[in-house]
Amino acid sequence: MATATTCTALSVVSTAGGARACLFSHLPRMLAKTNMSTTSIVSSKWIYSSKMALNPLQRECAIKKTVPTRKLQVRAARTESQGVSLGFRAPSIELPEPLTGKTWKLEDFEPYPALLVMFICNHCPFVKHLKKDIVKLTNFYMKKGLAVAAISSNSVETHPQDGPELMAEDAKILNYPFPYLFDELQEVARDFGAVCTPEFFLFKKDGRRPFELVYHGQYDDSRPSNNVPITGRDLSLAIDCVLSGQPVSQVQKPSVLIHLSGVFQEQNARMAEL
Repeated sequence: MATATTCTALSVVSTAGGARACLFSHLPRMLAKTNMSTTSIVSSKWIYSSKMALNPLQRECAIKKTVPTRKLQVRAARTESQGVSLGFRAPSIELPEPLTGKTWKLEDFEPYPALLVMFICNHCPFVKHLKKDIVKLTNFYMKKGLAVAAISSNSVETHPQDGPELMAEDAKILNYPFPYLFDELQEVARDFGAVCTPEFFLFKKDGRRPFELVYHGQYDDSRPSNNVPITGRDLSLAIDCVLSGQPVSQVQKPSVLIHLSGVFQEQNARMAEL
């Protein structure tokens, strides 16, 4: 499979000093590539181990005098979309649209022969680079029968500019023709295997069969700093094939991405119960 230069992503760096560490949902996936364990880089003040009966405050007191505390810092690094295979069935969706207040479900798109799901957000420079063209492309193909949904899964704790109020404002200003949905708990992102923005999932539907993934690649070769014109060529070719009943090429370039951010509430709750 061809590869492409990729954009900033979430990397975790452990540094001396500080008070507490945050757990990230995609941390185990990232650490697997570097042969590191989650426990080895999580702050020693907040040891994450089921073998210990102490609560976080007791652990802090027990190790405070002997082990230096550490914290996690978020920095930018380059990465590529990955993790799901072609043929993957579209998982369930039940998310609110901040602009209208409507809750959308996967069933709402069942009548359509194809569904494009885009993981985007307000602040990502690579999404900003494509936003206006995405509106043009989706307007064109939605008239041809394509269903489209955009999802923002970023944590408002780390990026308040990606919160629902500003999502609604962005959707209104840009006149998004598709629903822009808020994945507050990031559960849908995990179900899709989405880790970055922008990330494109194109599904096809044959009759009553479930939506099946046929394209998980880049928009085109344009990047914010490479002066290549935005054409949407890669994604457009895939959509054309799906809507015309032709097979989509399995040679697909990964998207240029910035990593989904945030502390996942599910893991915060789990830590609070220890």
